[in-house]
Amino acid sequence: MSAPATFKSEVVTLGCRLNMAESERIRAMLAASAQPTVVVNSCAVTQEAVRQTRRAIRRLRRSHPDARLLVTGCAADIEREQLSAMAEVDGLVANAAKLEPRAWLGDAALPAAAPAPRGRTRAFVPVQNGCDHSCTFCVIPQGRGASRSLPVEDVVRIAADHLANGAPEIVLTGVDVTSWGHDLPGSPALGTLVRAILDACPSLARLRLSSIDGAEIDPLLEDMAAHEPRLMPHLHLSLQSGDDMILKRMKRRHSRADAIRLVERLKARRPDIAVGADLIAGFPTETDDMHANNLFIVSACDIVHGHIFPFSPRPGTPAARMPQVDPVRVKARAAELREAVAVQRSQWLGALVGTTQTVLAERDGTGHAENFAPVRLPAGMAQGETARLRMSGRQDGLLIGEAA
Repeated sequence: MSAPATFKSEVVTLGCRLNMAESERIRAMLAASAQPTVVVNSCAVTQEAVRQTRRAIRRLRRSHPDARLLVTGCAADIEREQLSAMAEVDGLVANAAKLEPRAWLGDAALPAAAPAPRGRTRAFVPVQNGCDHSCTFCVIPQGRGASRSLPVEDVVRIAADHLANGAPEIVLTGVDVTSWGHDLPGSPALGTLVRAILDACPSLARLRLSSIDGAEIDPLLEDMAAHEPRLMPHLHLSLQSGDDMILKRMKRRHSRADAIRLVERLKARRPDIAVGADLIAGFPTETDDMHANNLFIVSACDIVHGHIFPFSPRPGTPAARMPQVDPVRVKARAAELREAVAVQRSQWLGALVGTTQTVLAERDGTGHAENFAPVRLPAGMAQGETARLRMSGRQDGLLIGEAA
């Protein structure tokens, strides 16, 4: 059975927002190819992410049996041997080459730089790639390499392009976003970049940051997070644990007290700021008391947007060689952490009922407030439209918005 005549290319994205932004550029490059192509932009942050990559490969081969199937992303580097052995895969594109047109088009006529896509509610702008840290659980530096920053003028140009093409909100993404600038002349900090974007793009109403490392937040960035109205009141922290001993064994650069103090400072200055966090359940050597500290950090930092990861030993990392927690216990602890975040989130959403929020409409009849609370929209709001709505109640995890 041949691929449908109208099918040209498809890019399936797994993992982080940086992958999402890179997939947009891959799609634009593939538009110049006459050969039907399927791309899996993979993730390798956990064993489950690798399993999802393999499932996506098999599913896409079944649905597009005659298309060229290529794999890129972190798993294409870290799990190279295993993925290249899959009969469904026609080739791998290294992470370092994924944004090079020749990786996809060979020596065919190469396209000029593609414009930002139209019709996006939220545009992801990658400002940094790679990581210079050595967290003992993390395999991503093996797939992404050393930290590299995009210069200010390039970021501003890309942001302005997205604005010109109708994106009302921009999200700065990267592997380690708060390390942006360390490799540039003068070693500017992320706050410098945020200030430059806001100054250069006065029509930008909503600027958001993806996951950031609290240990690297510079004074200017913290000050803007506390009072700049166009920088959204939504901070997603790469915490990983709420226990000091586990943080040391992870080789993180903050303590439990550092995280709590950061949130307290920001909430004292901007009470409506919503906090998200990444937390790992069942890190090697984690005792019941250490897990209790992990649970406690959810309420101590008022975490309402939680990403919970059961610990997954990754090849070649120091944590994979540490004494492991029983997998059944890891799974149970992850469930307890998710429940703790669910309780905190429910209380937060309940407190927002009766308030008025500025909401940006998505295409599916929902939207997000500035603090990233999910909202069911009143009839008639179009994708990309922003409106002040009164939160009249909540249902199925969504606030219910009505015209204010």
